[in-house]
Amino acid sequence: MCGIFASLGFDPDPARIDIVTHRGPDGCGWRVFETARGPLALGHRRLSIIDLEERAAQPLSIADERFWMVFNGEIYNYRELREELKAKGWVFRTESDSEVLLAAYAAWGEAALDRFLGMFAFVIWDAKDQKLFIARDRFGIKPLFYVANAKGIAFGSEIKQLLDFPGGERRINMTRAWDFMSSGVTDHTDETMFAGVRQLRGGQCLTLDLSKWRTGDSLIVRRYYDIPREPSPPISAKQAAEKFRELFFDSIKLHLRSDVPVGSCLSGGLDSSAIVCVMDRLLGKDHSNIHTFSACFPNKEVDEKPFMEAVVAHTKSTAHYLYPKAEDAFDLAEKITYHQDEPYGSTSILAQWCVFEGAKQAGIKVMLDGQGADEQLAGYHSSFYYYAQTLIRERRAFDYMYMIADRARRHGVNPVEQMVYTLGARAPARLRALVRPLHVDQTGDNWMNGAIQAHAPKSGSALGEVQERDSIGELSDIGRLCLAFVTGVSLPMLLRYEDRDSMAHSIEARVPFLDHRLVDFTIGLWDRHKIVGADTKRVLRQGLAGVLPEKIRLRHDKLGFATPEMAWFRGPMKAQVREAVEATLALYPGLFDAAETRALLNATLENGKNSGFTLWRIINFGIWGKMNRMSA
Repeated sequence: MCGIFASLGFDPDPARIDIVTHRGPDGCGWRVFETARGPLALGHRRLSIIDLEERAAQPLSIADERFWMVFNGEIYNYRELREELKAKGWVFRTESDSEVLLAAYAAWGEAALDRFLGMFAFVIWDAKDQKLFIARDRFGIKPLFYVANAKGIAFGSEIKQLLDFPGGERRINMTRAWDFMSSGVTDHTDETMFAGVRQLRGGQCLTLDLSKWRTGDSLIVRRYYDIPREPSPPISAKQAAEKFRELFFDSIKLHLRSDVPVGSCLSGGLDSSAIVCVMDRLLGKDHSNIHTFSACFPNKEVDEKPFMEAVVAHTKSTAHYLYPKAEDAFDLAEKITYHQDEPYGSTSILAQWCVFEGAKQAGIKVMLDGQGADEQLAGYHSSFYYYAQTLIRERRAFDYMYMIADRARRHGVNPVEQMVYTLGARAPARLRALVRPLHVDQTGDNWMNGAIQAHAPKSGSALGEVQERDSIGELSDIGRLCLAFVTGVSLPMLLRYEDRDSMAHSIEARVPFLDHRLVDFTIGLWDRHKIVGADTKRVLRQGLAGVLPEKIRLRHDKLGFATPEMAWFRGPMKAQVREAVEATLALYPGLFDAAETRALLNATLENGKNSGFTLWRIINFGIWGKMNRMSA
């Protein structure tokens, strides 16, 4: 895990790689090549995880210095690929996955991407053929941003490396700002909140042939991986559970490959608990204790410590419990925003930040985490609506009524409200308008009736844009819902949070649920074996029977890395919340409707209105804009 930088045409500037020293405090590399299109600079900050020796430092070269590379990430199946390449005559001088990646490209060209199991963002220079090849892993676990103009092009692991290049000016991308402010969604397109700064999306690559390409020319980005778009052939629940278990165990086995200690985040939910319990199984009785790190709160509504303790007792792990405080939300806001580069949508990011901070203090350099499970397995409770639509469409009345009754029993959701909510979508428009207040939180968005409203996307929402771009179509079932979550609406944003919070503490975060073999399988299940009654993630629950403690396997509430945000806002943070909202309104006058924003603020703080994460979005947008000197 590292930080990388590359520029072509621009004056080489080693400070651009030093900006991300936190991503790689173990070493620094810099090399400049002369090309027909101007100087090419490759920079690298190293976090040593596999082959800790200096021989594995980057920029790395092979084949008599024909190929050069800077690489951020891990290729988990590098041992298997090394043996395959050795059989073809390759000789290796390091034990690193980096050299295997570069040799794989030299041997197979762009087709090497299909062989990699891992997370990566890299730039390869072919000095003989004068070609640059740039790629990002299938789901965008590792970041890669760029700016391009008539003078040159530059790539970096973080946006801050590219600011103030021509094309990387500090102007707000207002359409993306509208997405964030209206729904909290970011990272769902190749655009960023910085006008002119773009990213390669997950599963994309780019080749620049300098014998033909000129700075200022358009970039031909290619998608080398796409998630399955159709259901796979039906299999039984037992077969699905067995296949899930096989793939998940193999993914965890690969993700444990490291020359430094590996720990895990532990929220007490199904996903992180599954990772810790499978780690325990694979490492065997003689392994040293697994270190787990958890964010805890005294507030009952977000207290998951009993579940954490159940996993710790089951695996005999060494537990580290961190206790974020209300004052941390503001005290650390600027620091977290600096590392995130773009605004973040709730104080839950603080909990994640504290977990990685605790891991660093304990000397753990690699952490496993459960990102991606909810998106591919329909783990969010909003998925019940889409599951119900399938049951209604297929006239499965018994299954529908069972779901209603089971949710009432396990989740305490009123059966009448459930039926109004799920059947209302098929009612005439006039009737839907009458029942809407019964099942939709009427937070209201009149506060956005300022200048920002003119920048709403044509599709009407970030979700609509993802549906249109990725040809997902109407979200009429959980199969398509999972596609939308994985390709744009949720996962890319969560991976950004994960990468920046971990790398701010020089920790490599690994996400074993995003082994693409596992994702391809679970997406292919479509509407099958994910939700049954009130059970989400049924295939995981069945596949890990006997591995997870029953207290975890059978739990049905869902929290994740949540903070008691509303209790903080209405209690010890109330004055700061008011001041911060006013600061945003003063920084960007006219962007939002000030009167409506204040009305929302008062209704939330004084009258118990549930405004979700809206207030924090307003607050953090102002913090981000001020820190980065952003113009509207």
